[in-house]
Amino acid sequence: MSALTEDQTGRGGRPANGTATTVENPPHPAVPRQPEPPGPATAEPTPSTTPTAEPAPSTTATAESVTAEPAPPSPVTDHPAAPRPPITTVTTELAHRTTETDVFPARWTRISDTRFRFSAHWPAAHPFFGPVDDRHQDPMIVGETLRQASMVLAHAEFGAPADTHFVMWDLTVTVDPAALLLADAAEPVEFDVVCSEIRRRGHGLRSMRTTMEFRRAGRFVARGTGSTGCTPPRAYRRLRAGRLNAWDTPVPLLAGIAPQAAGRSRAEDVVLAPADRPGVWNLRVDTGHPILFPRPNDHVPGMVLFEAARQAATAASGLRPFLPSTLTAEFARYAELHSPCRIETEVFDDRPGEVTVRVSGRQDGASVFTASLTSARPARVRSQS
Repeated sequence: MSALTEDQTGRGGRPANGTATTVENPPHPAVPRQPEPPGPATAEPTPSTTPTAEPAPSTTATAESVTAEPAPPSPVTDHPAAPRPPITTVTTELAHRTTETDVFPARWTRISDTRFRFSAHWPAAHPFFGPVDDRHQDPMIVGETLRQASMVLAHAEFGAPADTHFVMWDLTVTVDPAALLLADAAEPVEFDVVCSEIRRRGHGLRSMRTTMEFRRAGRFVARGTGSTGCTPPRAYRRLRAGRLNAWDTPVPLLAGIAPQAAGRSRAEDVVLAPADRPGVWNLRVDTGHPILFPRPNDHVPGMVLFEAARQAATAASGLRPFLPSTLTAEFARYAELHSPCRIETEVFDDRPGEVTVRVSGRQDGASVFTASLTSARPARVRSQS
């Protein structure tokens, strides 16, 4: 998903390819830090190709914590029960959003150093993550919730300073569309998070993987995982030298394809523009979009690329709606604002009842991202005549 800078290091400490990876928006102003969890994982040495990280700023992000009252003594043992873990509220600053209505995780509880339990709210109506038809919520809200929750934990539980830049190297989401119904939107969503592959930079965070399972009223809804990297601001300035003022130059706004073809209801939410042949589009970048570009950015946020993959899969497959049950994406480098980015697709329908679309983004002759999305074909309604 924007959801989402980095130290030129790929997963497992391997060097990334050339420039950088994608994804997240610049962070919000700094707020105080929560205590770091005990026993952090040992940091791995940074490869020699990685810019030297500057000392992490002393100010880091935090959240409002409300400690629940201990449970009353057990009537059987007459010993006090163990106190409940504190419940912490997600703020717009922690989630890197500018308005509360765009923040989907609501609060969380620490279970252990690497395990957490969240509650979230997925609204029935949202300006961007709205329903895809008259029955289903948007599966993309799962990826956006995962992206936000990963940044929340990086700041509040693993010591990433508030001015950290984030990048998501990969993202995989599996969804049960039948459990993502508008009729259930009032029900809160609960999801468990496991953090792994934790790598430290001093007392801060260099990268980690988050794996989440989402349930609503006890029913499985989705599962997702993503690998996130963190870069201090001074290292990011070196990494992006010559690009940091890219937003000072206006980006031409291309004419978009028809919203219905992209699976959208509003023309302003379309991120694809026509290209020179079927199955290929140009990335449409609207830096004034309040959700895709909530603040100035020197590159295209990863959330825009993830949405471009979904819209391209919809347009290429012709399915209305395109309800992905599986979405995967890997990001190779930043998508720059002022270079054309081509979105190319391949459609595979060799499995009965399913369509898979592979999507790739290329810019200046190099790969920016690849994605794969699978959707069930809508069941045909037999005529009663």
